[in-house]
Amino acid sequence: MGKNRIVKVQDPVVRLENVHSMGVIGDPGCEGLGTYNMKVYAGALEESGRDDITLIVGDLVPAGTGRHYRMMRDLTEALAGNDVYALRGNHDTGAYSEYFGAKNYALLADDFTVIALDNAARSFEEEGLALLKQVLARPEVRRAVIAFHIPVPNHFIQNCVSEEEFARLRAAYGPWREKVKYLLCGHVHSRFTDQADGIPLICTGGGGAMIEDVSKDIRACDVEHHIVHFHMEEGTLKYRITDLPEDCYGRERADGLLRQKLEETVQGELLAHFRYLMFADRAERRGLDRIAALFRALAASEYYHARSFYSVLDRPAPFAESVQTYIPGEAFEYQYLYRMIAEYAGEHGSPLAEQAYTGAAMAEKVHMALLRQAADMENFAEDRIYVCPVCGYVMAGDSVPDRCPVCGGPKKQYEVFGGA
Repeated sequence: MGKNRIVKVQDPVVRLENVHSMGVIGDPGCEGLGTYNMKVYAGALEESGRDDITLIVGDLVPAGTGRHYRMMRDLTEALAGNDVYALRGNHDTGAYSEYFGAKNYALLADDFTVIALDNAARSFEEEGLALLKQVLARPEVRRAVIAFHIPVPNHFIQNCVSEEEFARLRAAYGPWREKVKYLLCGHVHSRFTDQADGIPLICTGGGGAMIEDVSKDIRACDVEHHIVHFHMEEGTLKYRITDLPEDCYGRERADGLLRQKLEETVQGELLAHFRYLMFADRAERRGLDRIAALFRALAASEYYHARSFYSVLDRPAPFAESVQTYIPGEAFEYQYLYRMIAEYAGEHGSPLAEQAYTGAAMAEKVHMALLRQAADMENFAEDRIYVCPVCGYVMAGDSVPDRCPVCGGPKKQYEVFGGA
């Protein structure tokens, strides 16, 4: 199929040779094109590369500027394992056509047809509906997927086009309704399947954007990033949804030198984050609130830089299993490492180092206990966690001491996490 790329669609009807499957990615870029989000998109492209083509069902970019479109185009061309087609989402404004071509078009493969319609403004264009009629009327079109960005009315969400707009769509495909095997959309940063006009509706928005709660029945904690595969099976067009693992992409880790530099950069960014926070504390104690605010902002920036670099290296466990993975490190620190260094420091006349390691070991013990509780995430019951800002000791429960058990810092200074 030639060079892997995002295809700029020039003609309203495109014939595809040797295409028998399609991967679908939803909403990769609407929340921003930072590395942290784009790692998910990179993993989605790798998974979708198992198919003959990829379709992105809208919101490639956070805003429709040439700069954002070029970033997405270049990243896609570097990572895609097949040709990538896009349809327009509500974030894909401005220069969309300059980079991706037609907003309404049809892909005619041997086994199925995909008809991409622009409803980014919550209405279907007459041009698109006319094309839908023309394509469905063709005798060679037997199995059609109608794809658009914003969902039609369904049983799960209100964030959809109006009933009147859906009526316009139904009127367009009505004479050939038996040919329409699926309605496909994105927009919602989650996933669900439903029936609309008796046709299976697949909503997928898990290709990069952070997963969100849709309803009390579709919670963010129950949905993973994912893509949808369409394929032929015994003469029937079928689909399956494939979850993307947390460790969904790792090309850079394979380069030893680059991996080392990334690790060093993470350490440098986190050290800068810590140094700026400490200076902000010093400035605040002197009443220089504006300087303190500046350095807290700089510290936050350095943290997000570190997160971007680390996300390239990170190999997390599946989310439901992740809490368990942190327990052994906490146990090792308080049971062995910090105790051993504290003893060494005491024997060698370094009382401040001894004090720091002894106090930290006591906090790490509490960390481990809380993590063991949190491993059962659904039943974790601690509403409020308190941290002493003087030494870092952690406390939980309905009542906490008036003074920190480690350093004696007063309760009024405790930082409170969670609760009302």
